[in-house]
Parts: sequence; structure tokens; C-alpha cells
Amino acid sequence: MDNPNKKSRPWLRKLLIVAAIALVAGVVIIWRIFTQTFDDTSKVKADYAVSAQDLIKEFTQNDSAANRKYAEKIISVRGVVTAVEAADTTVNLKMADTTTGSYIIFAFQQQHLAEAKKVKEGDSVEIKGSCSGGAYSKILETEYITFKRSTINK
Repeated sequence: MDNPNKKSRPWLRKLLIVAAIALVAGVVIIWRIFTQTFDDTSKVKADYAVSAQDLIKEFTQNDSAANRKYAEKIISVRGVVTAVEAADTTVNLKMADTTTGSYIIFAFQQQHLAEAKKVKEGDSVEIKGSCSGGAYSKILETEYITFKRSTINK
């Protein structure tokens, strides 16, 4: 005999299966994001090649359009290094527009730190990296553009 208090709930079983599939998919996606690796920037072809002054000018004129164009793209930037910010394990190089104070800052991949540490203020270089985008700082009243995974282009 069937127990009258026990009801058949086929929708509950389907809901649990869908939830389990969604959970597994979510875990796989999160795992892929956190373990993602990138190719060595020195071996990747640049999407754009520009001078530092032209890039700064483009971001200053319309940073929304420039971000749409350059964000997460590999860019090769030519210019004069205006500042070297070295710490124990990292080095950042800056190229700035001296009239506006706007600047580009490059953070280097671990395997390219030795090359970057050799660069001096005033050196003319070409740096290739992944553009993180730019923004206007109300505090500094300047546009700043950041790059990650950079390398000195030879």
C-alpha cells in the first residue's frame, strides 16, 4: 500500500538536478578564471602601435571611446620614460605628458623585470603590454592609463 502522507514530487527532483548542474558549471568557471595563465607578452603580436603622446591625447579627449578601443588589447607604445618606480620585487615605468601631467604606467611580467630595471629616466623605449584602460583622476586632475604584463619591445 502507498503511504498517503508521502507525495510524489517530480518537480523537486528536476530542480535538484538543475541546481547540481549549475553548481558544477559555476565551480568550473571560477576555477578557470583563477587558474588562467597568459602568454608571454613578448611573443604576442600587438593589436595597436602608438606613441605615448598620441595615446595620452586620445584618452584625454575621450577616455570612454579610448577604453572601448584599447582595454584588454596588446598595445606597443613608443616614448620617453619620465619616471622609474622600483621596489624590491617590481618596477613600474612611466611615460608622461609634461604639459598636462597625464601619464601611462607600465607594470612588468616577472620574467621581464631584469630588462625593465635597466631602463633609466630619459630613455627612449618601446614597451608592449596589455592595456588595463584609463581614467581621469579628479584628485590629481590628470588622465592615467595603466598597463599590465608589459615587456620592453626589441
